[in-house]
Amino acid sequence: MDIALPKEFELRMRAQLGDEYDEYVKSLLCPVPTSIRLNRHKISCFADEKDFVLWESDGRYLAERPVFTLDPIFHAGGYYVQEASSMFAGYVARQIIGNENDVRILDLCGAPGGKSTHFASIVGKDGLLVSNEVISSRLPILCENLTKWGIPNVVVTNNDPSDFKPLDGFFDIVAVDAPCSGEGLFRREPLAINEWSLDNTRICAQRQQRIVADIWNSIKPGGYLIYSTCTFCPDEDENNMLWISQTFDADNVQIDIKPEWNVTLVEKNGLVGYRFIQHKTRGEGFFCCVFRKNDGSEINVKKQKLKKQLPSVQKNVSAELDKYVLPGYDFAYYQNGDTVVAVPQAIDAECKLLYNRLKVVKMGMGIAKLFGNKIAPEHDLAMSWAINKGAFETVELPLQDALRYLHRDNIFVPGTKQGFNLLTYKGLPIGWAKNVGSRWNNLYPQNWKIRMSVDGL
Repeated sequence: MDIALPKEFELRMRAQLGDEYDEYVKSLLCPVPTSIRLNRHKISCFADEKDFVLWESDGRYLAERPVFTLDPIFHAGGYYVQEASSMFAGYVARQIIGNENDVRILDLCGAPGGKSTHFASIVGKDGLLVSNEVISSRLPILCENLTKWGIPNVVVTNNDPSDFKPLDGFFDIVAVDAPCSGEGLFRREPLAINEWSLDNTRICAQRQQRIVADIWNSIKPGGYLIYSTCTFCPDEDENNMLWISQTFDADNVQIDIKPEWNVTLVEKNGLVGYRFIQHKTRGEGFFCCVFRKNDGSEINVKKQKLKKQLPSVQKNVSAELDKYVLPGYDFAYYQNGDTVVAVPQAIDAECKLLYNRLKVVKMGMGIAKLFGNKIAPEHDLAMSWAINKGAFETVELPLQDALRYLHRDNIFVPGTKQGFNLLTYKGLPIGWAKNVGSRWNNLYPQNWKIRMSVDGL
């Protein structure tokens, strides 16, 4: 079986790859590797423990692609299905951060959440992750994936890159996984081949420059830009790397890599980037380069004037909610309609500023709903790393019942206490049910339910 590639793309790739071009084309006919990344806050192992993604300690390759929809651990946020090459961005961030636990990271192009959940795992307990998505229709899946991952110190925004200009020197790291021509995804998404054109690569390169220029001010002095694409196009990769160096006061940062990873070094005018190509690395096409910013000023968050405020909850409610979270997690509680939002105290001032400057879709975690004097725990809390499971009646479900619950079927375990029950599968929370006597009310989010049949599994 042959693969028909655009003629202009073929000519350019032959020039880029030389004798390796035929190997590259053959690789496009090979099966796409299936890889996942473990959520260490929730699980510590997976079936194929020996087949590691070399540049990511929590990355695993699977021998075959299972039906993830029928795995309750997937719905519980125990792992994320992520393309292996793109995990390199998280490796880069971890190398930059080192042992710091209070960094501010912006994932500018966040949906569907692969890199954002990765950054969430390394941002630190007192750090802040801002996951932005400009396309409104992609926000629900981003919020869902971040909620399932369990990070409480996150803000999800729906802004154009230019909206971040007033946040001078706010972020330690800005990650721009820029919209691109998608050449690195031809194997996984064959339709991208038909959509490719030389004109589109030029348009993408110009758009990428505009995005970087728009967010540059928001990086603090000494902070980092992680620029990445899923293309091989020089205009979008190494030429834009050169443009960043020539346009801004920044130093290109070299990242430690190992020879056995088979990552291709991309060098131009003394600058270095990193390219993943299907016939050499076990993953899809990917490019990444890193810059450290030298100029600018850092924002004083506490001196900013704020017009919008969220009302705090009553002290007796706060005292009750404190029981819902593990010791060591300190939250400020705010009321947004009938929902109580829990924001970590360590990033409270930052969240208030972002709430005033940006279009915030999600902030912290929804911990509960208030109905008069009654408190009902939110699904966010069930998924969160911060939940104190000991504060609730927990009910462990076998596989079939867990899937029926996730399908939003009516299930019931006799002998359980009345009130809110935290349902678990293999010890991992999957959601709430309310015992009203002789039955449970299934409280799993309607929009997240499994839609395929789960009968007879």
